[in-house]
Amino acid sequence: MILQPTEATYFCFMESLLAAGDLAPRRFSIEDQQLQRAPIISIVDDDESMRCALKRLVASLGLKACTFASAEQFLQSPRLDDTACLITDLQMPGLNGIELQQSLLAQGRDIPIIFVTAFPEEWMRARAVEAGAFGFLGKPFDSSTLVGLIEKAVGSERKA
Repeated sequence: MILQPTEATYFCFMESLLAAGDLAPRRFSIEDQQLQRAPIISIVDDDESMRCALKRLVASLGLKACTFASAEQFLQSPRLDDTACLITDLQMPGLNGIELQQSLLAQGRDIPIIFVTAFPEEWMRARAVEAGAFGFLGKPFDSSTLVGLIEKAVGSERKA
């Protein structure tokens, strides 16, 4: 299930309150402790509502999600070294998804990448897949397809 933008905005707002310390801290449950050890799925998309919706979907799988508004932000983050799977938009200001993939490959980083795009052009899909993309989905996409790709990527990453 992909959340509607209003729901995604609400969840992002609530997460920002937690991050800012505006809500009282709570005790960590067993689920919270398991989430701390869960594989990290990094999400790169310039659309905030999409980032939030994908983050909620990933969290619903019991995985940890980190979001980034640009490829450059992800490349400069500490998550670069511990990302088990990367979900990225194809068309973004600055570096696009293909350029992000090329940059990671040039650095010797073999992170499973799932592309999501509103512009699923065949030549871009072919280029991404040829370079090793784990998946390529046109928006809107079926969330169960994305979940299957994430689970497959995380499973292959754990075996490596």
